[in-house]
Amino acid sequence: MRDRDDSEPLDHTGDDRDSLERAMKDFVAARPQLFGIAYRMLGSAADAEDILQETWLRWQRADRSGIREPAAFLTTVTTRLAINSTQSARKRRETYVGPWLPEPVDTRADPQLGAERAEAVDLAVLLLLEKLNPRERAAYVLREAFDYPYERIAEILETGEPHTRQLVSRARKHLKAARREPVSDSAHRRLLETFLEAARTGTLTALEELLAEDVVSYADGGGMRGASRVPVAGRERVARYLAAFAPRFWPHSRVRWVEANGRPAVLVWREGHPVALLCADVSDRGIERLMWVMNPAKLAPYVAAVAD
Repeated sequence: MRDRDDSEPLDHTGDDRDSLERAMKDFVAARPQLFGIAYRMLGSAADAEDILQETWLRWQRADRSGIREPAAFLTTVTTRLAINSTQSARKRRETYVGPWLPEPVDTRADPQLGAERAEAVDLAVLLLLEKLNPRERAAYVLREAFDYPYERIAEILETGEPHTRQLVSRARKHLKAARREPVSDSAHRRLLETFLEAARTGTLTALEELLAEDVVSYADGGGMRGASRVPVAGRERVARYLAAFAPRFWPHSRVRWVEANGRPAVLVWREGHPVALLCADVSDRGIERLMWVMNPAKLAPYVAAVAD
């Protein structure tokens, strides 16, 4: 008998144990973790929800009578679907207008976003994970955020354990080389508060003192007017850029402190409408990355979440 692929539907009888009601309970119990995996893989809450919808459909069609660990089955399906979706998402982003940033999420209710550890939910980390191939990304997420054993990750990825260890090791090295150790949340907020004061006044020298030498500013507007279509890099260039648009951007704006992806962030409003979510990656050198989420399609779901 040939091995059955997870995606193949099978007829099954609906006894009490394998009823749709029990299937729903198992899915709901695993859902936070499934969403956490898909979101970290794709950097998009909307795409993660699409993955979970497909996982649920496959779970309904599966012969659940032979599945002893529903969470393990659901995790495998979700991870493999996310890997496939990551590959197609990269092609779509090749035509994305301007810098692409992950879609922010409100982590107040679930600071770890379904994980055993909060790793790989910070917006800066998700941005760096984009540089990894899909299998490296999956291995890193499962190991670092969800503490999956290497043997189990190897089964999910359909590879050997030694290769799985290599995938995680390469991912760790990439992140370590690309990102300095972040500061505490309290230090993060203090520096962001000081930055906000300097940015709103356009004080060039004050801005330069707060920025790391190789700072990069990303503005994800999805093609909207007013958002830079290329990243701005370097302390002096970023400071001049911020000072130049201060007179146009900050007057008549108000700000609200929020939490995004586990870190303090600033939501900027103008004339009753959200116009930007400012997130930062901060180390002991200062601000390493500025991430301006301005695309309305990404802002709207986040604003709706923090309004609840």
